[in-house]
Amino acid sequence: MEIFELAWIGFIITCLGTLFLIGEVIVNMRGIFALLGIGFITIYFATYVDTGSFFIMLIIYFVGLLLIIIDGKLLNDGTLATLGVASMLTSVALAAPDLTTGLYAVLGVLIGGGLSLFFLKVFKRRDMWSKIALKDQLNKEAGYNSMNNTYEGLVGQKGIALNDMRPVGTIRINKKDYSAVSNGQWIAKNTEVLVSQVDGTKILVEKVTN
Repeated sequence: MEIFELAWIGFIITCLGTLFLIGEVIVNMRGIFALLGIGFITIYFATYVDTGSFFIMLIIYFVGLLLIIIDGKLLNDGTLATLGVASMLTSVALAAPDLTTGLYAVLGVLIGGGLSLFFLKVFKRRDMWSKIALKDQLNKEAGYNSMNNTYEGLVGQKGIALNDMRPVGTIRINKKDYSAVSNGQWIAKNTEVLVSQVDGTKILVEKVTN
């Protein structure tokens, strides 16, 4: 079909495919988004590669998606998710018939993945990336008074990171261990940290700089 000879068509297809697939990962749509996403991505690879390469590219793409899911379910540190995104980008780029179409396809994956976050405002989110997101607000109004008071006393105190914080990890203050988050920074093990803020049982720390 002549329409597939237009470079920007690759952008549309990969954008919609990734939009629905990532959307299915982060919100519960009972497989509807997954079917739509698989359909668009299958059309993309079927259009631009031959039968042998079709299955290889499809596997590389969905391995990337699987790595994102595993990261969200188990690790929560973004490492596998980053590799997953790289795998998805590689597959659509290699499948493209020329450089321009490949760039459009890569851009489609990135934008589709970003746009999928808007589904969180409409549909019920899945319980993924809970450690890194730390969305629950445990406050006095919710009945966490005694625990909250204990944690509030940590503000301004210094401790040691017991493991690499990426950004979640464990710190030790006055011989007691606490789960903490470095507010987006990666802090190496055995680095001295300072508790900058406490929200319920969410402890925010920053690296102590001399």
